Amino acid sequence: MAFAAVKKKAFTGVSVLVLRNLLIQPISFFGFILLSIFLERWQLGVFWAVSEIVGFLGYFSDIGLAAALIQKKKKPKKEEIRSIFTIQQALVGTLILLAIIFTPFLQAKFNFDDQGKVLFYALLFGFLAASLKTIPSVLLERELKFVKLATVDLIEQLVFTGLAVFFAWRGFGISSWVIAVLARSLIGVCLIYLFSPWPVGFNFNFAGVKKLFNFGVPFQLNSLLATVKDRLVNIFLWGVLGSDGVGILGWAQKWSSMPLRFLMDSVIRVTFPAYSRIQKDKSKLKLALERSGFLVNLFTFPVLAGMGLAMPKVITVFPQYQKWSVALVPFWWYLANFAFGVATTPLVNAFNAVGKVKTSLNLMIFWTVLTWLLVPPLAKLWGPSGASMGFFLVSASSFVAWRLIKKEFAVSLKKIIGKPFLLTMLMVCFLFFIGLVIPETVLGLSIFVISGGLIYGLAVWFFAKGDLVWFLKSLSLLSGRK
Repeated sequence: MAFAAVKKKAFTGVSVLVLRNLLIQPISFFGFILLSIFLERWQLGVFWAVSEIVGFLGYFSDIGLAAALIQKKKKPKKEEIRSIFTIQQALVGTLILLAIIFTPFLQAKFNFDDQGKVLFYALLFGFLAASLKTIPSVLLERELKFVKLATVDLIEQLVFTGLAVFFAWRGFGISSWVIAVLARSLIGVCLIYLFSPWPVGFNFNFAGVKKLFNFGVPFQLNSLLATVKDRLVNIFLWGVLGSDGVGILGWAQKWSSMPLRFLMDSVIRVTFPAYSRIQKDKSKLKLALERSGFLVNLFTFPVLAGMGLAMPKVITVFPQYQKWSVALVPFWWYLANFAFGVATTPLVNAFNAVGKVKTSLNLMIFWTVLTWLLVPPLAKLWGPSGASMGFFLVSASSFVAWRLIKKEFAVSLKKIIGKPFLLTMLMVCFLFFIGLVIPETVLGLSIFVISGGLIYGLAVWFFAKGDLVWFLKSLSLLSGRK
């Protein structure tokens, strides 16, 4: 695929996924607010922790072969696709069987009741449904056809959030999650096969997929380490902090990660196949890395900082949120953690896109070891605040990755990080003084948020106008305007 075509499809993909998030994030945002009101901290904790267990299983489901299909230069053959589907379903079936067998052990270990058990089984069904979606999703991603993927995501989110909020409001408690998960899973599978039908079948030709294993296994080992670093640690923390403690961490993590879910996930989902298509042209890859990294930071840094300043006011203004005041310190640590993550993850993702998975694997080994050395001891010492501080300290070691990225791709980290950080600090200074004089009311909170947006918008216009104009021109060209 020519660079111009890749560039156009990549920008279109980012635009579509950002538009999708413009629709999904308000749904998820307000749904989470309502669920935080209708459900107790421990109920949110059970859902979050059980989801982490099933998520942990998910990283064993295809040993990286789906990513290998995306990264593969030539169009995959039907036999290759069917072989990967066969391997994946065998793995998924084995994992689900093991999960069911060990359910009594998990119940005893983490002290969740029969409602939690039903939720666990519902999420296992969702795990199976997600595995069935992998191949059609991969085929769409290879062609950078993100409109259809975005449509599926949007409908799934509407169904899940709508049902979860409705049944939580009606007092169903944890059962609200069960109904929402089952409905989302069934609808998602039906839609993705409607949009991306493929000749479903079973086959196993090891010679045909052997080359894919060379990329897929190291790639999935990288993902496994990320799982051990994040999900497995969260599961361990469930045993240390209890359902209420992980509920506090889950609330803090959910709120602080919203900016990442809005923009960074969209960029990563598009840039991985896009970088793969242009991996041989170093100069174009360097430009793509700098532009995408800069734009992600430009739009994400101020949101993270603004949320940190606004959340204490939110808890004060809305009495229903008082129960979450204990989560403020973990929330701030997570914001700082994700600030490093948003600056680093899209760049590290480039190593995978160009086939250098060993580099990202070594980085993940380093971060995984550091996580287990810091997070559990700090959690035992200072509870949820200590755990979140540990995650921040791990992210703060990102300078190691930055050196490798600069050496490999010759990118300018000053261009990627410097200006967004300085403009965000300018906004923070203004908001600090504004926060001292406005009243702690809904109107005052609204003025505070709007002021932050206006201050940052003006700062970008005066100090990063060229980059903003370039971005707007790119969107204009993609929409067909001169």
